Amino acid sequence: MCGIALSIGPEADPATFRRMLAVLAARGEITETRCENGLLAGTRRLRVVDRERAVQPWTSADERWLLCFNGEIFNHRELRAQLTRLGQEFRTESDTEVLLAAFEQWGEAAVNRLRGEYAFAVVERPTGRVYLARDPLGVKPLYWSRRPGCLHLASEVKALVGHGAPVVEVPPGHHGWADPDGHVRLRPYVDLLTIGDGLPIIDDPDEAALLVRAALSDAIRMRVETDLTVGVVLSGGLDSSLTLRQVRDMHPDCVAVTVGVPDSPDVAYARRLCADLGVPHEVIELRPRDIRLADVREAIRISELTEYGDIINAVVSVPIFRRLRDLGVKVVLTGDGSDELFGGYPMYHRVDPVASRRLFLHRIRNLCRTELQRVDRAAMGHGVEARVPFLDLSVVELAMRLPLKLKLRDGQEKWIVRRAFADVLPDYIRRRPKNPMSYSSGLHERVRLYKPLFARLHRSFGYDLLEPVRRDFDSVLTRCGNDLDRAIADGLTRPDYTVLEHARDLVGAARWNAAPIVRRLVGPRPPRR
Repeated sequence: MCGIALSIGPEADPATFRRMLAVLAARGEITETRCENGLLAGTRRLRVVDRERAVQPWTSADERWLLCFNGEIFNHRELRAQLTRLGQEFRTESDTEVLLAAFEQWGEAAVNRLRGEYAFAVVERPTGRVYLARDPLGVKPLYWSRRPGCLHLASEVKALVGHGAPVVEVPPGHHGWADPDGHVRLRPYVDLLTIGDGLPIIDDPDEAALLVRAALSDAIRMRVETDLTVGVVLSGGLDSSLTLRQVRDMHPDCVAVTVGVPDSPDVAYARRLCADLGVPHEVIELRPRDIRLADVREAIRISELTEYGDIINAVVSVPIFRRLRDLGVKVVLTGDGSDELFGGYPMYHRVDPVASRRLFLHRIRNLCRTELQRVDRAAMGHGVEARVPFLDLSVVELAMRLPLKLKLRDGQEKWIVRRAFADVLPDYIRRRPKNPMSYSSGLHERVRLYKPLFARLHRSFGYDLLEPVRRDFDSVLTRCGNDLDRAIADGLTRPDYTVLEHARDLVGAARWNAAPIVRRLVGPRPPRR
């Protein structure tokens, strides 16, 4: 719900700090700062919870601790009740105040009690030490860079590139301390590469379906506890349709937004579902020819992404959140993460169960820099907070306890999800095969025309201070026969596409884009009247 920026140390410069915070302006509605010797802290706050009183940076009653916080703690009411019983007193109804109170009460162990999507920094004002934490899946971002005498922290890479120093990401599920000299020591409190290890496998279809339904419904319920209108990004596929169906039942003040070419299957399915559910529906009709180089450049500027496929999807995502902003919608739910958890990609089913599990975990661990980064930047770049119920930690842990045979069954991917919600989803949605939005509409192929320019545009913004653009991992994995170890090694050896590979890709994209023109030229002419 915010963009945060901090400069900590004797060389903290107010002009540099103001530029950092200004770069994050789109992430919120109001700028709030606290500036003192050696500590410059601020937020660009999107007002969602206790909108008038949840000011930031938030300080403890004794002024020892200062908090800058991005995101939301979904179980803040439960934590407030626990902390009240322990003697804590509260001035607001905000999750911001609860978060700092939890840290004061339980210290570093507080992160194990949080259920939410968050990234935050807590500064110990007398010493200048700062505690950093990021949510288990990395839904919300946090980065740091260091210059002599100053540690800089920010929600986005673009706020840090002006320093010319390397930019470092706080990994998902990590927390730890940074000293005043800028030395940062982080460690995991959730290890995504071992999640679910040691827990019993759930192989009974009936039990699994009940648990999946309960976990996902609860994750959605927690994310719609707001008095604001809730948006849903609707592709017309299983995951987003299921999300909309649940949101409609739990929070009737909702609206769906869909993007696609006018006659695409996505738009047709989405229109039909919204009509059946009685949900207001905004359709952004986007034809391939409408996508220009300026749109690609803006998507790269906003998203900061480092894989070609994610950049292509970002170009299609940006118009969705632009429309939501224009509608005044601040909170939106998406269906992202379901494919990674429940077997929506063919790669999971081409290898044995052990190798498949490693692929699942690898994809989940890297969502923070692929799909989740796309969603965060495209949404917050327009002042919209996107929430991802499929990636609630409880849902992720449950998914990793399900055998592959419950995820792919009778030739149908995500079988257990379809089974879990069979009574609430219409058959035309439940039986629809996976069909990625940008591919089915033809928008993907249009953006590919500009693919050879992606790396240059990415460098022009200075984003290579974090990492350069590299080839899509999925394509590397396919070329390596779905061998994860080979694919990781190959990706390190040949990080980017060669000139020849780009040329081949461009020829294919040009051929696809030229086909409609050729058909019009050589096709039968309409009779003269």
